[in-house]
Amino acid sequence: MSSHPHADRHALPHGHSHGLVDASIRRSRAGVRAVALALLVLALTAALQAVVFVGSGSVALLADLIHNAGDAATAVPLGIAFALRSERAERLAGLAVVAAIFASACVAGYDAVGRLIDPRPVGDLGALALAGALGCAGNWVAATIRYSAGRRLRSAALVADGAHARADAYVSLAVVASAAALALGVEVADPLIGLAITAVILRICWQSWRTVRSHEPPAGTP
Repeated sequence: MSSHPHADRHALPHGHSHGLVDASIRRSRAGVRAVALALLVLALTAALQAVVFVGSGSVALLADLIHNAGDAATAVPLGIAFALRSERAERLAGLAVVAAIFASACVAGYDAVGRLIDPRPVGDLGALALAGALGCAGNWVAATIRYSAGRRLRSAALVADGAHARADAYVSLAVVASAAALALGVEVADPLIGLAITAVILRICWQSWRTVRSHEPPAGTP
């Protein structure tokens, strides 16, 4: 009976505490799996939207496409952080997420202003509306994956990325609104909606920055 406590005392220093090691590995694998799955969903969404953009030339769709592609790219630093099982790397990954959101806002805003100055016709409005709906669905699925995993794993970076994707699902609906406005003959609506999307992205950037900076998941996290 006395030998068992002695063995337990030496379990942690020698790395034989399987419960602690396994918990860390499980968290790492779960994080990488969630990030990889969300990456696959968003990459596929962006690829399909790119095909539609080539045919339509909509700046509103371009803004949404750029943002979705940037959102997918944030999976790289997040995946590395989870693979390393490092809290510091996870926080740096969260900052990379914020930087990517800000960069996508700048690109989208620049393109929208350029289209206001130099208007161009937008074609295939049915495909444009379909691309917006596709963006909404893809972001919603990715948001569910990231946000649920972030709450479960107590990862502020993953929660911020999930909240970001969830808001993007609604932003993608603006592309559908752009198609409807163009169908009614309001051509200026396309770049204006592109600017509106830019403003929403900047707001998401600020909210994500606050989440990552706090180091804490939202209230109610298990």
